[in-house]
Amino acid sequence: MGAYEVIVVGGGHAGIEAALAAVRVGARVCLVTFERAGIGRMSCNPAIGGVAKGQIVREIDALGGAMAQLIDATGIQFRMLNRSKGAAVISPRAQADKDAYQQAAQAMIESTPGLTVVEGEATELLVSGTGHRESGVDEALPAASRTPIPAITGVKLADGRELHAPRAVLTTGTFLGGLLHYGEEKISGGRAGEKAAVGLSSQLRALGFRLGRLKTGTPPRLARDSIDLGALQQQPGDEPAEPFSYMTSELAVQQVPCWVTHTNPATHAVILENMARSPLYSGQIVGVGPRYCPSIEDKVKRFADKTSHHVFLEPETRDGDTIYPNGISTSMPRDVQDTLVRTMRGLEHARIVKYGYAVEYDFVPPTQIDATMQTKLVLGLYLAGQINGTTGYEEAAAQGLMAGLNAARTLDSREAVVLRRDQAYIGVLIDDLTTRGTDEPYRMFTSLAEYRLRLRSDNADRRLTPLAGQLGIVEEARSRRLQTKLADYARAEGLLKSERVDGKLLYDWLRTPQFEWSAVIARLPELAALDAEALQTLEIDARYAGYVEREDADIARLRELEAVNVPRNLRYEAMTSLRKEAREKLAALQPLTLGQAARIPGIGPGDVSVLRVYLKTGVGVPAHG
Repeated sequence: MGAYEVIVVGGGHAGIEAALAAVRVGARVCLVTFERAGIGRMSCNPAIGGVAKGQIVREIDALGGAMAQLIDATGIQFRMLNRSKGAAVISPRAQADKDAYQQAAQAMIESTPGLTVVEGEATELLVSGTGHRESGVDEALPAASRTPIPAITGVKLADGRELHAPRAVLTTGTFLGGLLHYGEEKISGGRAGEKAAVGLSSQLRALGFRLGRLKTGTPPRLARDSIDLGALQQQPGDEPAEPFSYMTSELAVQQVPCWVTHTNPATHAVILENMARSPLYSGQIVGVGPRYCPSIEDKVKRFADKTSHHVFLEPETRDGDTIYPNGISTSMPRDVQDTLVRTMRGLEHARIVKYGYAVEYDFVPPTQIDATMQTKLVLGLYLAGQINGTTGYEEAAAQGLMAGLNAARTLDSREAVVLRRDQAYIGVLIDDLTTRGTDEPYRMFTSLAEYRLRLRSDNADRRLTPLAGQLGIVEEARSRRLQTKLADYARAEGLLKSERVDGKLLYDWLRTPQFEWSAVIARLPELAALDAEALQTLEIDARYAGYVEREDADIARLRELEAVNVPRNLRYEAMTSLRKEAREKLAALQPLTLGQAARIPGIGPGDVSVLRVYLKTGVGVPAHG
């Protein structure tokens, strides 16, 4: 088999973005997947976006990624969440036609020059004896001081084929040691009807990686013609529908409705009566599940005072006959699922066409990768998606994009790209994973971002597309579109700052809650001819200017610390003025900057000050490998 430069293992949302990002950098890429037909499959909820997740998708788009354009092309219902709660938390969400999304993703992958799809199971990483890191802060050290570690040379498949490349990105999702649970029944698999990846876990352990066990789940799928939809509350999409991608001018889409029902005391009674048969509570499942997307068993147990929970009935395709009941993820036995579903209004005669299940899988606690997504134990090996302990298509896609980007950039020793916490939700996500780690499936929330007033869904292009342009990973049309938007923004801002009402600049009037944008347009009708997205961003910027200014000092301090690089594999044991706990945690996590060191749990300001002194004096910098 011919040689490649980057091998991506896995064709899910992380693998798609990783492969496409590496190609955009100019690498020859191979995507390894069990089957072509599985690329882009939505194994759980057929939706993209949501609170904080929608911001991530906009950021992926601003960096030239695929997810936003795929959902714009295949979405069947679009909604903007949290409109009443302020611009910082407004988030786009769209229901997808899962079959159309999958087909569009496959077509994009198959038609991309420089990207080859290989069907097969990756069972072994091909690793050479030693290599040296050639990117990041280590390159500032003498060659003899760089830490020798094993290096990736390729991937071996189950049928014996070998694929060779100096970079590999693992995006194994729930397939790594995957085990499906239907009540007392256990089946090896990564998702229903698909086998697990069983060879890589033992090798990762042999290479020195710590592995953990997580679990997630999915609800049963219902036959649409067996549901009394007329008895239920209908939930329509927004009109007009707002697109995800900055490259989509408008969405001419006929939207389909969703519906809402609820669990009730009868539902809860069925679950409680059968709790001993739940693998979650019988001890059968050992993996930790997602805190913020619990199974219906967990909800009933943990919130015993609640007599009802929302269940959103969402079509899986535009014209198909299956409904996704969002809110009743379960691993109960099949007969229990039949009974509990039929206790709910509108579902009295519901027919299950695919039963819900839980899936347990191996993951690599993410403090074993650095902020570039490269592992600390194997040179050229990158991890992205659920293998790092995250949950959600969006979080996976964001990691995949950054892993593919950096895997390709470091081929010729170009500097790896690390997004800051004040720059992108993607930066928050990766920093949280690599600095704090996780022992449960990680989900992004707006509350996790300190600077969420800056990291809005409306301004992701302004934040990230200029960087993407510098990196050469976005098309010229996207950069031109942003320049037009920025020009209209500047034009509108100039008009607002030159017009006074009652002695006060019109721009400053926007900071008062009672002053409406419609009044601004009435005063300056020429604004109506400018880019609508630019005007929206300007209005939000004006309203939040005072709050954002207060963040500037914090961000300045953060950037000062982030500007101080920390060489890899410092001899922290030689830094005797550091507390023992600080030495141990710094040695274990190997931060890349002082800023990252400061965010490690248990590291205080005093420890950072002492470390800064050591960096200046050179104590602890390795003299040899």
